[in-house]
Parts: sequence; C-alpha cells; structure tokens
Amino acid sequence: MSVGEVARRSGVAVSTLHFYEAQGLIRSRRSEGNQRRFAREILRRVAIIKVAQRLGVPLAKIGEAMQALPRDGAPTAADWRALSAAWRGELDDRIARLTRLRDELDGCIGCGCLTAPDCPLRNPDDVRFREGPGPRLLDPL
Repeated sequence: MSVGEVARRSGVAVSTLHFYEAQGLIRSRRSEGNQRRFAREILRRVAIIKVAQRLGVPLAKIGEAMQALPRDGAPTAADWRALSAAWRGELDDRIARLTRLRDELDGCIGCGCLTAPDCPLRNPDDVRFREGPGPRLLDPL
C-alpha cells in the first residue's frame, strides 16, 4: 500500500506516518520508483500506536514494546494482550493520581505554598520545600 492509502485507511496523516517510520515504530520498503510501500499489517501496527498514545503511553515506550512484536506479519490478539498488560500498571497509577487530584482540587492545588487556613493538606513551617519544587502533596514520587 502507498503511504497515502495507509493514511486514508488508518486516519493518520502522511507526515505522522513518516514520523513513525523515522522513530522505528513502523517500516516500509521502497518501490523501484523509490516510493514507500507498506504491507497490509502496518494498519494494525498503526492502530496499536494510536491506542497506546490515547492511553498516554510515551512514544519511546511504544517503540520499546513494538520491538517485541514479530518483525513480519500482523500483530495478533495475543501480542496486543501482552502489550496492554505491560501498560496496565502505568495506566492504573495515572488514574489513581488523577483521581486524587480531582478529589482534592477544590481544597488545594498542592503547589507547596499551602497558605489557605482551611487547606486539607497542611504544610506547617513550609517543610515541603525541602522535597523539591511542584505539587509535592498531590503528586508524590
């Protein structure tokens, strides 16, 4: 398939496909006229990349995970289960952090100043500054 056809069928811009290829996430071969040609299984790989990005998985981690896929042929349902299982823990952690932030959002932004007298996250004597910048209470390391 041409890069235009892959773009049309996957819903991803041609420039994005070129970027994915430059990052090693997908690959093509060149025709005699030096045009990119993609095998049909590229559509499934692009779908995996798109889903992973929607989950918030960084491209570097997507690339690492894609290395475990068979080099030739379409990724299988079992391949997807393995990839998604590897990302599940990070997603659960992100959901927990966002839930905590949402639940405490009205009371404090967790910036470290905590000067509001009714703040549910106390910071007596400004001890949190020693832990570093940013929202130390709402997003602990």
